[in-house]
Amino acid sequence: MSAPRQMHLGAVPYGTGGPGSHTLWLDPEIPTDASVNVEWFVEMARLAERGRFDLIFVVDSQFITPFSPPHYLNRLEPLTLLSALAMRTERIGLVGTATTSFNSPFNLVRRLGSLDLISGGRAGWNVVTTGDAGTAGNYGLDEHFDYDTRYGRAQEFVGLARALWDSYEDDAFPRDRETGRFLDPDKQHVLDHDGTYFKVRGPLNLERSAQGHPVIFQAGDSDQGRDLGASVGEGIFTFAPDIPTGQAFYEDVKTRARDRFGRNPDHVVVMPGIKVVVGDTDEDAREIEAFNNDRDHTFDAALREFGRPFGWHDFTQYDLDAPFPAETLVHGERSFFTQAKAVTQRAQDNGWTLRQAVEATRGFRKSEFVGSPATVADKLVEWWEARACDGFNIGLDHPANFRRIVDDVVPLLQERGVFRAEYDSTHLRGHLGLPVPVNRHTAARAAGSASAR
Repeated sequence: MSAPRQMHLGAVPYGTGGPGSHTLWLDPEIPTDASVNVEWFVEMARLAERGRFDLIFVVDSQFITPFSPPHYLNRLEPLTLLSALAMRTERIGLVGTATTSFNSPFNLVRRLGSLDLISGGRAGWNVVTTGDAGTAGNYGLDEHFDYDTRYGRAQEFVGLARALWDSYEDDAFPRDRETGRFLDPDKQHVLDHDGTYFKVRGPLNLERSAQGHPVIFQAGDSDQGRDLGASVGEGIFTFAPDIPTGQAFYEDVKTRARDRFGRNPDHVVVMPGIKVVVGDTDEDAREIEAFNNDRDHTFDAALREFGRPFGWHDFTQYDLDAPFPAETLVHGERSFFTQAKAVTQRAQDNGWTLRQAVEATRGFRKSEFVGSPATVADKLVEWWEARACDGFNIGLDHPANFRRIVDDVVPLLQERGVFRAEYDSTHLRGHLGLPVPVNRHTAARAAGSASAR
């Protein structure tokens, strides 16, 4: 009998302020160096752990301009930060972004595996192909990989990672002092991978953790991105403005997982990112939301970050009141092209000037998850019960607001029986209801023994 379905919660700390929140660092509760202050991250991770959150998710990118938001300008590398958090937390999952476009497989797989062992099996990897095209210049390339190459590399990279994490069978190390036998060499496996994009001999010099492999997350929304998520993703980070959009994405990615890739759709956990604001009353919360929006997302800040999906193209050089410069779409072809194309199409369809297009990005979009603790809890459950998601990634912006989520909203979810009252697993797979992957070599050995009988 399967366990009852449970809601999953992740926390996403943005330090001094990410996209759309350039002035977050003005909050007196946030250290002005929060994005490089490990003690601040420890405090936030422990707060999320107190709320029995499944995971804390550290985002990343490796290309900046003067227009980048404060958190992007000066922040810690995710796996280094998460390794520090592993030593100061006990149960919460530790998920970080790392690109398959600008990493060596053996090196990254080893670092992720190390985090998994250090944390006792709490590591997760958000697989990205890198949308910021300027990153290529930081790795000696004149231009970024095209879409097909980016996603081809990612697909091969993840398969290679899983094979490397299985380099040792689970009982490969007898560590028997009486016999002097440390390793059973028959249970160490060379990989000899020679693929389209990578060539790696192996084996990885690292045993598996309690959860077998780090959990694989993915966040692409293009057709190729959805296929990648459906084929390898165990957690899917996404965005949905409303329940129907969330339901459509949920059904699409789970159907792809089942029909195209033969996977159990229950092993694909969909978690859209949301913004939550909690107040004493619904009216109070809406006032807080409006104040934060007015302060955090000025027109100047919106114009400066408008170019990100277009490869950080500089839109400040154009006449704001002239027709939207649709020819700039070419700059997004090797960046966040799906987003750049949608922005351009919307501007053309509406006959907007550049000013109007920018204003549209900063328009006050009321979040559905704003109100009293009871209102927020009801809305979270409504989405979850409607199968618009399996849980949520909650942006951790103002610390006082996040404390209210932990102290006032989470207990209501627990009372309704949709969210854990206590952790019942020591590793991230257990939190998410995912199986521990069987070591492929152990499985092959068992299958061989069975066929020999």
